[in-house]
Amino acid sequence: MPESRTPDAIVLFSHDGYGLGHLRRNVLIAGAIVKATPNTRPVIVTGVTRTPAWLDNPAFDIVRIPSLQKDRSGNYVNPTMSTSDAVDARGFAFEQVIADYQPRAVIVDRHPLGIAGELRRGLSQARRNGAAITLGLRDILDDPFTVRCELRGDDWRFAPAFYDQVLIYGHRELCDHRVEYGAGYTATYCGWVVETPQRQSVDNDLILVTAGGGGDGDDIIRLGIELLASLPNRRGLIVAGPFAQGALQALPAKLAARVQIVESVPHCAPLYASSGAVIQMAGYNSVAESLAAGARPLLLPRRAPRREQAIRASRLSALGLADVIDHGSTAEEIGWWLRRPRRLQTGELARLGLDTNGATSAANVLLGTVGSVAA
Repeated sequence: MPESRTPDAIVLFSHDGYGLGHLRRNVLIAGAIVKATPNTRPVIVTGVTRTPAWLDNPAFDIVRIPSLQKDRSGNYVNPTMSTSDAVDARGFAFEQVIADYQPRAVIVDRHPLGIAGELRRGLSQARRNGAAITLGLRDILDDPFTVRCELRGDDWRFAPAFYDQVLIYGHRELCDHRVEYGAGYTATYCGWVVETPQRQSVDNDLILVTAGGGGDGDDIIRLGIELLASLPNRRGLIVAGPFAQGALQALPAKLAARVQIVESVPHCAPLYASSGAVIQMAGYNSVAESLAAGARPLLLPRRAPRREQAIRASRLSALGLADVIDHGSTAEEIGWWLRRPRRLQTGELARLGLDTNGATSAANVLLGTVGSVAA
């Protein structure tokens, strides 16, 4: 916590979920805010238990709160305390952040009042202090029936009393929230919030396999190892993710000379840009990042407990930007896909109206709201 109050603070809150996507988006937006207004101090509030390299930024304050992560059945759990105790502790910690920093603005990713309403008191205090409060959402949230039911819940019913605006980190063409979800909120579509690398020379012999956060990436890691074992003339890099369990010991010794498996890397974007082929799950951040880097990825989407990844994969496939492989696919089946073009043509995303500058757009909208509230 700061020794004195920080008048130019902006608080960015993300729940924990399955992986790191919520936190990653907030970090990218925080970076764009600092670039636009260097005197602003982003405060990242997170329950993520790991510290990925891209979170280490001296321009940010990082405030840790008790974690609540989904288990395989989709329930939120904490490893050392009950869910209700963790919710209470998170709510208290968030209130303390608002009291200590008195931010000019607050951004909350995905859940308007937190996982179980724990943000309500802190947001009320921020509102009384005059802060601009923004809700940020992915374009594709889940299947329409599930989202429509969620939007009828109390958290969403009370959300308009707290929020000045809603930003959607994506494109109306990919998912229109009013049409698909019956959303009553007016939203600004910002484009994908993603790190965009410069185009690089492509190593056509390199296959990159990524498992997102890694908590549910066992299938794609196993598939990547089997595929690379069947392709003796190709090299591989498998990024298992910081939450992978046991994957780092799974590489057969005979592959060690041409295949590397790591828990994480500081930045995946340059790897997406330089790999001849990319095989990955279909989470928001990793897919948007690979597309921004010019890859035409092979996607193995998670299909439970949410349908979000499966929907994203099918729509990107329909646009010709990716191909979808099934759980249970063999190395021989995937080999056929590898003989097809695995890189996008320059300008292909732009021709489809897809923008990868969402972090800058979101930061600009947010800072404009801060200015109007201050006025």
